[in-house]
Amino acid sequence: MPQVNFEPSTFYIADCLDVMQGMNSETVDLIYLDPPFNSNHNYNAPHGSQAQDAEFKDTWGLDDIDVAWHGYIAEKHSALHTLLSAAKEVQGESNFAYLIYMAMRILQMKRVLKPNGSIYLHCDPTMSHYLKLVMDAIFEGKNFRNEIVWHYQTGGASKKRYSRKHDHLLFYTNSNRYEFHPERIRMDRTEKAMARAKNPKGARISKDDATKLPMDVWADIQALNPMEMERTGYPTQKPLALLKRIIKASTNEGDLVLDPFCGCATACVAAEHLGRKWIGIDISVIAGKLVKQRFKNELGIFYSMKGVVHKPPTRDQADKKPDEVELFGDVKSLRYGHSKTKYVLWYEQKGMCLGCLNTPDISYMDVDHIVPDSRGGSHHISNLQVLCRTCNQSKGSRTMDEWLADKKVLNHYLSLVCRRN
Repeated sequence: MPQVNFEPSTFYIADCLDVMQGMNSETVDLIYLDPPFNSNHNYNAPHGSQAQDAEFKDTWGLDDIDVAWHGYIAEKHSALHTLLSAAKEVQGESNFAYLIYMAMRILQMKRVLKPNGSIYLHCDPTMSHYLKLVMDAIFEGKNFRNEIVWHYQTGGASKKRYSRKHDHLLFYTNSNRYEFHPERIRMDRTEKAMARAKNPKGARISKDDATKLPMDVWADIQALNPMEMERTGYPTQKPLALLKRIIKASTNEGDLVLDPFCGCATACVAAEHLGRKWIGIDISVIAGKLVKQRFKNELGIFYSMKGVVHKPPTRDQADKKPDEVELFGDVKSLRYGHSKTKYVLWYEQKGMCLGCLNTPDISYMDVDHIVPDSRGGSHHISNLQVLCRTCNQSKGSRTMDEWLADKKVLNHYLSLVCRRN
């Protein structure tokens, strides 16, 4: 098993994709993520709260994703790409952009999770049905364990629909061998159930057994109200009790918990309370300041975090597979031989081979020099294109203009021969 190449109990201020790509494989025991929900809202913390100035947008478009991600998924995860393309047809580009963004990160979560690890994806009904399909494609449907409904009672009601008062927690494992300890999170029985137990003709439970193993609807943990002591003001803060329940059920003391969309670090604080190690990641600098203050408030002035880090860890070379794709790199500086180049070109050409104008599977396409390097052509992306293998072999060492001209002459000759016959 690869060695941990990062310091536990560290908070990273960076894109979680960059941080996870730098983490060694199979190093995390539990992942909890509470990502954006594609709610089409922008969130801001109230003035005067601990989280003042914390904000994030939850609206999505193709400008929010790296164009190479599309090509990468198309070639390396074709079933997932088919699913995402279907979602685009149903819901449009915003949905597609959001799901591409999430899929790239969930693929990395799958890699860094230990074989006996678990993942809980927190979402709401806006995208839960699409995200479950993405999780099925990446973690395999057989490793789906539960869709937990977290039911809460908050203010506000609608006269146009049933009031929306629940979130979903999609619980998956990385294999059929995983940590799960429901006896640690037994729930209270209702007064009605206990009354039946006292009746000799009632339910088959002991009158002394006031708790039961948990079910998949959690209504006993309420959302934080504005007066809660633990509230920081962070717009999407979840209660500590919710995270403690998840961590108790799916980890042991000393295990490592990863929260890649950390926000105000509820999962990290809960892990610390329960004797687990943790890694938190958030792209917001404000979140980093908030987390430091929250740990001081929750755990005392003598508690010291390992640090707030801006640079992702560096993954061990031995941990990488020979065919693994490296997606780092700025589009403007990409050159021939960089694995990201093919995906950028494929996206810009809308999947079309510029020779035959067909749209073959991306795995059948190769990067080609428009002007060959033997003729003085640059290796820069501005002199590159993708062609299907048949066209690439036909073009050979000619420039693109020469090859297209020769093709035109050949096609004209063949048309004349056909007419004569």
